Amino acid sequence: MTVLYRLDASAPEIAAQFGAAAGGDPWAGGHIAPGQFAPVLTQGREAIAGPARAGQPLRMVPRLWGVPPPPSAGERGSAVLSVRNPDSPFWIGNLRNSEFRCLVPASQFMEWGRKDPQTGKRRAHWLGAADQPLFAFAGVWKDSEVPSFALLTCAPNAVLRDLGCAAMPVILPRGEAQAVWLRGDWSRAAALLQPYSSSLMCESAGH
Repeated sequence: MTVLYRLDASAPEIAAQFGAAAGGDPWAGGHIAPGQFAPVLTQGREAIAGPARAGQPLRMVPRLWGVPPPPSAGERGSAVLSVRNPDSPFWIGNLRNSEFRCLVPASQFMEWGRKDPQTGKRRAHWLGAADQPLFAFAGVWKDSEVPSFALLTCAPNAVLRDLGCAAMPVILPRGEAQAVWLRGDWSRAAALLQPYSSSLMCESAGH
């Protein structure tokens, strides 16, 4: 499971690439770990009463990575970083309403590889999209005690399987796929929950 990613671009650079309004987001680039605020791009009704308005601009807002767990998890439940089952009652209401879907910009994400048989240790692998130096994860946001978000996951591609990963975050192809995730009906958006092409993945030195 992804527990760390990087966003090596400033708020104005992110806004320019995705055609969003940066507002006063102070993001200057760096790591994002669970429980930290990070920029997300939303076209929903956030902070606006009523349904999403036609022609509403794409906005960049800071949100906390990790959605508070459902009450059934009890006091020891930890924040939910990723959506493994989009049909879960905890998620499906938000996912069916496009206003709650968001783009989560990133430049790399980290996954732990298999244990070294000699040392028993795992090596951190930093992965990115070769065709998109700045890409977007598929995300979903919720409002409860805190304004938070989680990443959608899917089956791993060959690169992630070789590392021993059981899942990978959904990386959206640029263009139409991102628009469908933000504005399309759920049947079209759900079809995007596919592993990114292995041939378009790249690995860089650790950070």
